[in-house]
This record gives sequence, C-alpha cells and structure tokens, in this order.
Amino acid sequence: MRIVTRPDFDGIVCAVLLHEAENITADIHWVEPGDIQSKKAIIQKGDIIANLPFDPNCSLWFDHHVSNKPDITVKGAFGIAPSAAGVIFHHYKKQGKFSGRFDELIQQTDMIDSADLTKDQVQFPEKYPYLLLSMTIQNRGDGDPDYWNKLVDMLGRLPIETVLRDSEVKDRCDAVIRENAQFGEFLTRHTTIEEKISITDFRPLDTVPSGNRFLTYSLFPETIASVKIRYLGLGPDKAQVLLSMGRSIFNQGCQVNIGNLLAQFGGGGHAGAGGCSLEAATAQEKIDQIITIMKQNQKEESK
Repeated sequence: MRIVTRPDFDGIVCAVLLHEAENITADIHWVEPGDIQSKKAIIQKGDIIANLPFDPNCSLWFDHHVSNKPDITVKGAFGIAPSAAGVIFHHYKKQGKFSGRFDELIQQTDMIDSADLTKDQVQFPEKYPYLLLSMTIQNRGDGDPDYWNKLVDMLGRLPIETVLRDSEVKDRCDAVIRENAQFGEFLTRHTTIEEKISITDFRPLDTVPSGNRFLTYSLFPETIASVKIRYLGLGPDKAQVLLSMGRSIFNQGCQVNIGNLLAQFGGGGHAGAGGCSLEAATAQEKIDQIITIMKQNQKEESK
C-alpha cells in the first residue's frame, strides 16, 4: 500500500494521517496534479491518493478541490473543505482513530491551505511556526523528497517546537525569512495591474524567486485576484509555462471560481486558488483568455 500525494503542507499532513490510520508499507510517491491529469504518474492498485485528482487505479482517494469533484462514488472521502488533510482526519475520526491527536495540526493545515490568514501572518510568517514551516516545502530538486519524508515522520511524532529546532528545518526556515525579505522587490518589479488583477510574470528571469505567495495581496491591496506566470523549466527546458492564480485574501471582490476556470485549460484547484501548466508555444494566447475572463469577474452560474 502506497501513499500518493503532492509536495505541499497539506499533502505532507495527509501523509502523516494516512501513516497513522493505514498499514503503509511503501515509500510515499510525490507527484504534482498535472502528473495525474497527463497520466505521467503511474498509479498502482492499492495506492491511496490524497490531495490530487482521482485516478481509477487507486484503491482509496481523498480530496477537497472543487475542480476534482467526482461524478461517481469512490472509495475514500471527498468534501469541499479547507484542506484535504481535514477530509482525511474527519473520515478516520468517525472510525475512532487518532484519539484526540493532530487537532492542532489540522486546525493549522486548514488555515494555511485555505489562506485564512491575517495581514500580520502574511507580512511576518516567522512569528507563526506552522506557517513558516509550510513555506519551507518547495519542489526545487532531487533532494527535496528526502526533506518531505522527514517532515512526515517528525510531524507524526513530535511537537512543532521540536520540529523547528531540527538543524535542517531551521536552515530552511532561515532561508525562507531571507527570501521573503527580497521577494517583495521582485513582485513590485515584475507585476502589472489590469482592472484589479495583479499579473506577475517571472518568465524573463533566469532564476525564479521564491517567497510568500500571499505577499502580493498586501503589496497590491486594490486587487481582487493575482496571476503568476513562470516557466516550469529553465534554459532548453522552457517547454511549459506554469500559471497559478488566487483570489485576494484581503479584498473579497473576486467572483470567479478559479478552480473551475482553470479546469477548462487542463488544470484545476479550489474556488479561490488554482493552477495549470500550458505548452509554451501556445501559452500566451491561453493566458490572455484566462486574464480576460478574470477581468470580467462574472460569478459562475449554478447548475
């Protein structure tokens, strides 16, 4: 039995819970949503998929993204909820598992994954342990899966204070604090505003800067949503463009269901945030279409 999940804080907490609730005998398989949608990820019988689109080969599936809402009954659990970890937590808690453990971890995961944050949390994440830890989880290279697996192990056994004292975790937290201090400058330099939509285009950069993904909403408070564009690879590997979008967490004027919108372009997500990957050769045309829909800001009709 193998856990298949994505490398973000919600995915890591999903793995913590599934290790506690099920008899997991194999290494975690870390994939991105596009790997499931494009069939690049090989899903095996017995796999438990969490926080990712459904694949018919899996034995259990847990998710909370509106764009992934199933048309059929599947084994596991689905719910429009703040986090996929929360869906897993309540599913197994009904079966008498966890015994009061992980309550704080789930509360924090719900807050972080749903971006239910204050301006102080956005501007000073170093004051908030779980939030800062979540920002250390980045898909940057071959060594990152070892770090994700390490966090799954530690969060399953140790209090957050002990986790943050680990030397590798501390180094990554320190790096995040430094990056966040510089990230605002990159956002200001590479962002344009079009009819209350902030559009950050990092494609001209050789190295994509990292930083607090919510910072754009405090830098551009008049905007109702953000669009961020970058290449998935560098140099000769610039074959795909990654587009990520979100509703402002401070200005509640956006009515577009972003997950459903991006599902039309091969991606998906929540009502308030999502992403998709586009072929570089045709990406700009689709980006223009997406931004036009965002600027129209029309609420999705009920079906």
